[in-house]
Amino acid sequence: MTDAGERFGIIINDRVVKTPVVIASMAGIVDAAYVLARQAHAGLAFIGGYAIDAPTMAAAQEIASSGDRKEFLYNDPVPVLEKELAALASSDVVCGISLRGASPESFAAIARALGTKAVYEIDAHCRQAPMVAAGAGEYYLKNPDKLVPVIQALKAEGVTVSVKIRVGIAADDRALARTIWAAGADIIHVDLMDAGTAKLRQIRNSCPLIIIANNSITTFDKMRDMLSHGADLVSLARKSDNETLALLDTEIVKYADTDGWYNSPKQLCRGGDIRALTFCCMPVKECPLIPTLAKVGMTNEEYAKLKLNAVEGTPLAGGPHTCFGSLAWCCKTSSPCMFRDMTLAQEGLPKKEYMRLKRELSETIMGRIFHDVPSDRSS
Repeated sequence: MTDAGERFGIIINDRVVKTPVVIASMAGIVDAAYVLARQAHAGLAFIGGYAIDAPTMAAAQEIASSGDRKEFLYNDPVPVLEKELAALASSDVVCGISLRGASPESFAAIARALGTKAVYEIDAHCRQAPMVAAGAGEYYLKNPDKLVPVIQALKAEGVTVSVKIRVGIAADDRALARTIWAAGADIIHVDLMDAGTAKLRQIRNSCPLIIIANNSITTFDKMRDMLSHGADLVSLARKSDNETLALLDTEIVKYADTDGWYNSPKQLCRGGDIRALTFCCMPVKECPLIPTLAKVGMTNEEYAKLKLNAVEGTPLAGGPHTCFGSLAWCCKTSSPCMFRDMTLAQEGLPKKEYMRLKRELSETIMGRIFHDVPSDRSS
């Protein structure tokens, strides 16, 4: 029986994530009890958002007093969060806490108090005016120079860091993704709004971080669309009911156990992200491969050498009857190809195993592309 580690290969905060289905935070709503009632079909959950310092706690009070939104209100966030984490300690759902703070020290103080029990998510997503005026939420998207020291302060405490963003707010979402990566974050949680998969693909092509896609992902078709354009996980907020979570979890398990690569990308020539370089053929004709290699700073010769070296000693090295003499250059199994399928049959290589090996090749290629963090990384 396939376990979650083998099926999805997602490790967050040193824990195996059982399914790429995530519960997103909703202020005043998502707490430990909310998660525990839905834990059967969630792999990761962010409780909160929680205001963690005087400016943001005052903003939360103001928001709640308007009567339009709920907020978690308290005098001291630490005992509240300790209680919530204790309630989730025995759950198999990896826990994250969504935090709203106005200074790096506010975040660092929470991390020092709570330790490595949870993923710390910086809420750079909230667009409520009092929170933005306090220097939190979307304020960080419009002032990424203020976001960087917050990420660094949390990483200095040795914790796993996620940053939740909303696309279309920063001047350049690709540059923002690189900034978040360079500052040391581990995860980008992306509310795509109405931007769709094109924006997701841009972010995937800009950084190697774990990506959680968010916004109205309530069907398996939408989930697969996000996963095939760069997401590692998908999250739900208002629709994080047991029925929807169960649907997504059940279908992605079925897909993974059949296909072998649960978030396999579309092929590059069909709009896929750069993970799809694993499916590309030799760079010998005019197609999206050539400009993509130029964008990632890799010559045609370097690309060819990288792929052939990466598959040496594996079943992908063979395939003399394929178009270019090796399965390294073959496409994904959803694309019809008699030469690939004939080779797989001759070698006794199941399509599921072929796709697993293609995923490993993709990870090698991504490691080469994102070997160095951006040159503007802060010290």
